[in-house]
Amino acid sequence: MTENPRTAAGVSGDAQRRELSVRLSVPEMDCPSCAQKVDKSLQRVDGIVDANLQPTTGTATVTYDSDRVTEADVAAAIENAGYEVVGGSNDETSGSNGGVNVAPPSDIWTSSRAIKTWIGAGFLTLGLLFEFVLTGQDVTVASVLDYPLHLADIVFLVAIVSSGLPVVRGGYYSAKNRSLDIDLLMGTAIIAATGIGYFVEAATLAVLFSIAELLEDYAMDKARNSLRELMELSPDEASVKRGDDEVTVPVDEVEVGETVVVRPGDKIPLDGTVVEGESAVDESPITGESVPVDKGVDDEVYAGSINEEGYLEFEATSPASESTLSQIIEMVQGAQEKKTEKEQFVDRFSGYYTPTVVVLAILTATLPPLLISGGATVSLAGFSHTFSGSWQTWFIRGLTLLVIACPCAFVISTPVSVVSGITSAAKNGVLIKGGNYLEAMGDVDVIALDKTGTLTKGELAVTDVVPLGDANDKKVIQHAAALEQRSEHPIAEAILARADEMKLDDVPSIEAFESITGKGIRANIDSETYYAGKPALFEELGFDLSHAHLRTDGGAVAETAHEQCEQEGCTDIDNGAISRFEDEGKTVVLVGTDTELVGIIGVADEVRPAAEQAVARLHDLGVHVVMLTGDNEGTARAIAEQIGVDDYRAELLPDEKVDAVETLQAEYGDVAMVGDGINDAPALATAEVGVAMGAAGTDTALETADIALMGDDIGKLPYLYALSHKANSVIRQNIWSSLGVKALLALGVPLGLVSVALAVVVGDMGMSLGVTGNAMRLSRIEPE
Repeated sequence: MTENPRTAAGVSGDAQRRELSVRLSVPEMDCPSCAQKVDKSLQRVDGIVDANLQPTTGTATVTYDSDRVTEADVAAAIENAGYEVVGGSNDETSGSNGGVNVAPPSDIWTSSRAIKTWIGAGFLTLGLLFEFVLTGQDVTVASVLDYPLHLADIVFLVAIVSSGLPVVRGGYYSAKNRSLDIDLLMGTAIIAATGIGYFVEAATLAVLFSIAELLEDYAMDKARNSLRELMELSPDEASVKRGDDEVTVPVDEVEVGETVVVRPGDKIPLDGTVVEGESAVDESPITGESVPVDKGVDDEVYAGSINEEGYLEFEATSPASESTLSQIIEMVQGAQEKKTEKEQFVDRFSGYYTPTVVVLAILTATLPPLLISGGATVSLAGFSHTFSGSWQTWFIRGLTLLVIACPCAFVISTPVSVVSGITSAAKNGVLIKGGNYLEAMGDVDVIALDKTGTLTKGELAVTDVVPLGDANDKKVIQHAAALEQRSEHPIAEAILARADEMKLDDVPSIEAFESITGKGIRANIDSETYYAGKPALFEELGFDLSHAHLRTDGGAVAETAHEQCEQEGCTDIDNGAISRFEDEGKTVVLVGTDTELVGIIGVADEVRPAAEQAVARLHDLGVHVVMLTGDNEGTARAIAEQIGVDDYRAELLPDEKVDAVETLQAEYGDVAMVGDGINDAPALATAEVGVAMGAAGTDTALETADIALMGDDIGKLPYLYALSHKANSVIRQNIWSSLGVKALLALGVPLGLVSVALAVVVGDMGMSLGVTGNAMRLSRIEPE
């Protein structure tokens, strides 16, 4: 149980209202109508402030006034709706955030309901044998009100009692809570069929419906497994250094600042910063990135990731309830509350559908025997059918329509698809914060991409090294690193990083370091003055950089050219390197003395390796891709051409990015904006869908965007669109197939073509399993 800090407005002192929240596990609450029944029961309890019911997870979060209501009262109200509460806030099913995150797995096939169903199925089979095969053994054993009861009838009654009582019990609670749901409809049908002596139909309905309920429970339990897998990513215990001892404690008891020990093969229990050790860490549960990431001192680690090979000690930076993984789990669960437009349509439609079909069922059972007692023939478009039959016949047809009146498959068609899509995305490093965003992402016509940090890595790196004269790559970087080692400029960091990559331990020392404002730096190396800076700096030193000779590895061509060239200050520049780098949007750094150039270095914000392939894949999926950037025209054009976007807009301020998004909306339709989740917040908010890059460990990005790519992997964008687009397709298939099947069955009932058994097997059980299985296909979609 967690205390809610809210108090009643305008109330103070001893009269102040103290509200508490409890999250309870209710596994049998697995459909919207079930949740509606529970909600009505809770509403009748004075002191309950709010209830958040999630049938897809089987949990109920209830806020109540603790001065008037206890947790036991809350549980009793839920059980008064006919559903067992199997876990509370202090139960072992609780998550690290102190509440039940998802209902525990159920022993569906060995439960009390299952055993009663199997007994009923056995007696139904035996009764059918006596009724249709062993007719000679079907003797009269009793009579009620002069109505003879045969042996088969007695066997059928046992089947009805065994399998039908749980259905009738559910119907009783539905009637008690004024909920016109499937339990009430089926319970009424079973009682009515039994009351008029239609034992075969009543037993068949009771057994088949009970089997259908078990199968639906099983399907929903499988759907909940994806959420349970998320919860199981983080271990329950952590090894913590306390004084000179290492103790194992529950993760909830680890305090921020404590040192946690992780050995090879262990899961990392909390978010933190490495203080000792090195290892490769599998972060795929968080970011979806399958390649392990090297971790060392000062690197961040996330709860739920797996330590591959080394020993690590890290300082916990947040409690278990606030880890990145916990936030992901909470947001995935919260996503179910944000209904898609299709879900809202289904809810509205089902509110009219069920009462309408119930009325039709009543009319079907009563009017035809009165109006067409002698029979009536109807011809339509060459089709002719004669309607006739007794009261009993039309009564059974009315019961059949009553079965069809249940909108169960129709109602669950969307939420199971949404849960399957969102949990599948979460396991692949994509956090979708609502079913409405899943739906919207699949309908976008344009994806607008920020450049820095999205299409590029967001940090400068050395992309090209061109040695000149007798120099080689090592010499160019050695001298550049020596000159830049006292600079704090981002370009200096890029050059020093390249020196580290090349493992250059013999970088020369420098003397008389001096910064030349706006142009570069100079210093003495081995008593000779070297420079590193823009081309303009070397032009001031007397170099004519516009006059170049083609250089070969041996330098023979260059030497010959120098001998034949009469231009003073001629230098040997690799074939147009400077202008080529500038055209590509790169920053050019020259290294040399006042008489000789050592080399040219190209520095740029590197394009992400997956960017070009991601854009190409989006094109294959039919999406228009546009790049939005604050960079200059030349850099923007170079990056746009390299990556292959359809269009680009350069030199944009944050408010101008908003204008660009609005222009795209007017020109193309729905827009998804992809950015870093902070600087691009206005544009993210303006677009139909905002997608944040690299949100792992970043609270702001997690809160800002509608969808978050947990790792810095632009390659997940096509997967996100494909998943969302497929989810929309699956939802449409589920809605219209369930409606279509119900409509066909309803049309066949008056014609005598649809029996009670067919209505249950196809219209209820078959369609419920069908839409659930179809939704589970989304879990098989994976990033390429």
